[in-house]
Amino acid sequence: MKILYIGADALGTTSQQRADALRRLGHHVDIVNPACVLPASRVLCKIHYRTGYRLLTRAALRVIQEHVGDQRFDISWVDGGYMLSPVCIQWLKSRSQFVINYCNDDPTGPRDASKWMTFRRAIPDYDLCVVVREFNRQEYLEHGARKVLRVMMGYDEVAHARLPYSADDRSKWSSEVAFAGTWMPERGPFMVELLRQGIPLTIYGDHWQKAREWDAIKPCWRGPAIYGADYIKAIQYARVAIGMLSKGNRDLHTQRSAEVPFIGTAFCAERTSEHSEMYREGEEAVFWSDAEECAAACCDLLQDEIKRERMANAARVKIQSLELGNETVCHRILQTMAPEPALKQ
Repeated sequence: MKILYIGADALGTTSQQRADALRRLGHHVDIVNPACVLPASRVLCKIHYRTGYRLLTRAALRVIQEHVGDQRFDISWVDGGYMLSPVCIQWLKSRSQFVINYCNDDPTGPRDASKWMTFRRAIPDYDLCVVVREFNRQEYLEHGARKVLRVMMGYDEVAHARLPYSADDRSKWSSEVAFAGTWMPERGPFMVELLRQGIPLTIYGDHWQKAREWDAIKPCWRGPAIYGADYIKAIQYARVAIGMLSKGNRDLHTQRSAEVPFIGTAFCAERTSEHSEMYREGEEAVFWSDAEECAAACCDLLQDEIKRERMANAARVKIQSLELGNETVCHRILQTMAPEPALKQ
């Protein structure tokens, strides 16, 4: 199929990974990123965020139109789409048989309600909306969605593959207990409690300097967000990786929930109904409800190498059996919207 892919194209983004997965499935993928119209000014970006990007919708549409020209596509795949208005989606329909939206954010949730105002108005115009949270399914329908498919957040078969062992990489990236993620207000006190419990913690991620607890956290912070091979190495050479949720996004699992076990590192995550559905507690992953329980679980894994490796191996087998790789999920989405007989030859 010929697919127009509208989304982030930077290396290491999940959007770019899905586009690559579609290519590996044999489709022709033409990618355009309308976010290039965003201003450099932080002040202006905040204004656009709070006004739902409605002042940028025409500019975003022009970027897409100039890129597409007179081409036609089988599918237009929008990844995210917070700047795309109903007019834009209708124009995409004039250039493709079906328009799909995939969003791993929480557009119908309360945290970023302003950001997604334009997107919510466009929901009824998509032929298929793909969501990663069960409650989004009903909320999209209430916003007029024609068809909603729920999938789980997953991993990429290529981007998250383990790398060959390297003594130099191990020396640079090894850690006892690692967390890779952005600072959020609730995460500062949690990390401080882990440190107080004696956990040898390593943190990668943006904005941790904003934490009130920065003075305590700073010694275990190794730098801002990491992508690509660096991200794989940071997880691969950690003995244990912590999985935390985004409370504002109402998460019950995250990308890390699939990526960490696929990379092959013992996973220590917040106990939720979805984590419990994904992994057998104590056999394929360990779960916690607070920092004290997390610290105890980490200590147990650090002291028992055989258990840690057995758990990591079992989780890697399990996550592959759940078929959450990008290639499998992208194929399922396309088949849901456009089985081959439905496409014009």
